[in-house]
Amino acid sequence: MLDFTYDTLPSRVVFGVGALDRLADEVDRLGAAKVLVLCTPSGRARGENIAGRLGGRVVGIYDKAVMHVPAETAAAAQEEARRLGADCCVAAGGGSTIGLGKAIALDGGLPVIAVPMTYAGSEMTPIWGLTEGGVKRTGRDPRVLPKTVIYDPALTVSLPASVSGPSGINAIAHCVEALYAGDGNPITSLMAEEGIRSLSKGLQIVIETPDDLDARSLALYGAWLAGATLGVVSVGLHHKLCHTLGGSFNLPHAEVHAVILPHAVAYNSVAAPEAMARVARALGAEDAAGGLYDLAVAVGAKVALKDIGMAAGDLDRAADLATQNPYDNPRPVTRDGVRALLQDAFDGVRP
Repeated sequence: MLDFTYDTLPSRVVFGVGALDRLADEVDRLGAAKVLVLCTPSGRARGENIAGRLGGRVVGIYDKAVMHVPAETAAAAQEEARRLGADCCVAAGGGSTIGLGKAIALDGGLPVIAVPMTYAGSEMTPIWGLTEGGVKRTGRDPRVLPKTVIYDPALTVSLPASVSGPSGINAIAHCVEALYAGDGNPITSLMAEEGIRSLSKGLQIVIETPDDLDARSLALYGAWLAGATLGVVSVGLHHKLCHTLGGSFNLPHAEVHAVILPHAVAYNSVAAPEAMARVARALGAEDAAGGLYDLAVAVGAKVALKDIGMAAGDLDRAADLATQNPYDNPRPVTRDGVRALLQDAFDGVRP
């Protein structure tokens, strides 16, 4: 017998090739007149393109977004928004930029319009993260949920394969954990399974044919579903590990997800058989953990922590940190179990 609670998050999505042309209309819809554009240092040209589309509505471009949203970067951006009298932020880029927009919204309540250019899916969640003193803190607050998300597949065409693959697997991780979340429900499970299927199929085509807009659309659609599921359910060991490895060891966010996911799934497989069957079905694989590892290899993602900057000597500390205040998880989280998981992930063995 079904028995569940499902809270739908308020969000507006504008999706399609050429959707960026509607950005000015979306700003006007919010009644905003002083827009601060956010981007990374390497994404300055994208930020200027966004600013050009908005004309006199733009009061500044803040191009200092970086991974894991350091607290000092967030504070500087918050102060810049206040100084300029901004009444809206447009975050154009990947999770780093959108995360910075969320930090500004958390501080001053400024509405955010997200223009994602990767497949991470964080734009659809009320989850924020800040890194301070080598520790990444996360939380949920409806104020940080972007008011509008503009998905334009054409904006991802220039995304290199080395970014597309890990970014999409990052989104798949959201779907996977939604399938075994203790507070999940049939709606999020439907969305999660479809998200995995769409991302898996789309990413493999994108890697082979980067200018295929149908494949880009499919992958971006999957990212939307992934973020929407993550936004309404809790996360488990996989996300705890990734937050620890990213915030405390400064490993690249998407790449960490790609490496850890197959091993976190293998760890949880016995405790969540129905979820694992759905993951495998969405991937067209015999088993979930092996299928996720094979997908990572197929899309060119790194599959070993040692290949993305992790030092062998830090594995014990990582296990200690990851087992402090553990997230809810299908299988009990033990220090020995996590240490063994991290060793397999460090070596890059197929689970």
